[in-house]
Amino acid sequence: MSSLAAARADNFYYPPEWTPNQGSLNKFHGQHALRERARKLDQGILIIRFEMPFNIWCGGCNSMIAKGVRFNAEKKQVGNYYSTKIWSFTMKSPCCKHQIVIQTDPKNCEYVIISGAQRKTEEFDVEDAETLELPADEERGKLSDPFYRLEHQEADLQKKKEAEPRLVQIQRISDGRFSDDYALNKALRAKLRSQKKRVTEEEAASRKLGLGLRLLPSTKEDACAAAHVKFSSKFEKNRKDKRALINAASIFSGSSISSSKQLELEAKRRKINAGAASNILTGAFKPSSWSQSSVPSSRHKCSSVSARQF
Repeated sequence: MSSLAAARADNFYYPPEWTPNQGSLNKFHGQHALRERARKLDQGILIIRFEMPFNIWCGGCNSMIAKGVRFNAEKKQVGNYYSTKIWSFTMKSPCCKHQIVIQTDPKNCEYVIISGAQRKTEEFDVEDAETLELPADEERGKLSDPFYRLEHQEADLQKKKEAEPRLVQIQRISDGRFSDDYALNKALRAKLRSQKKRVTEEEAASRKLGLGLRLLPSTKEDACAAAHVKFSSKFEKNRKDKRALINAASIFSGSSISSSKQLELEAKRRKINAGAASNILTGAFKPSSWSQSSVPSSRHKCSSVSARQF
């Protein structure tokens, strides 16, 4: 942005036709100092940035609007509480553009929802929240009575004695922790450097493994869990199957081999016998003595049987 444009943006640019007797620049340009925020100023309305003081439920869509959400609200005076003005803030819900109206309550020192929303009720225990319990309105009114203060003075002093050591300890811890700004800054920067270095090493290790995400550092629990994991192999499966067959077989049978194994062995024996017979028929090898002695006897038996038939 040039210097002339910056001067115009800051409303410091005085054009050549301006003279001091014409008043301020806003009067010369015919505009208000608050610009668009004062467009309804003739109606007593000023547009401001309003921050939600508590959690509320939207009356239009029943959505929750959290504490701290900011709105462009129309601010106007609607009354007085003694000499204190009562202000009204009108805004639109960001979820459904429902109109919400909130007013100040100087008597109770809080905000009150007039229309368009409902305050979210949030109750908590003082001991759980570790906060101090504020006195009720009736008790605060009684504190102006000197006799009431005199009656409760001993109890207040006792509470003070009980809380004083704790408050002193907290103050000492706070002073010792935040007394040296340089040491705190040095410790914080050293912690951030070590954290950045650790993240860089983890990303490099993940890239070596071919992963697109950063792995967390290993712990003792992870190592213990990984040590107890056992991956089943083919050898272990075969060993378990054999052990199961042995356990399932009967102890009174002649052979402990399963039926499938027996069928496999019988098939192998048939193949061996068939191969030996084919070799004998083709004359691949000379038959043994016992086979030769068995052949004539069988021929003799066949001739005797045939003679008897004749």
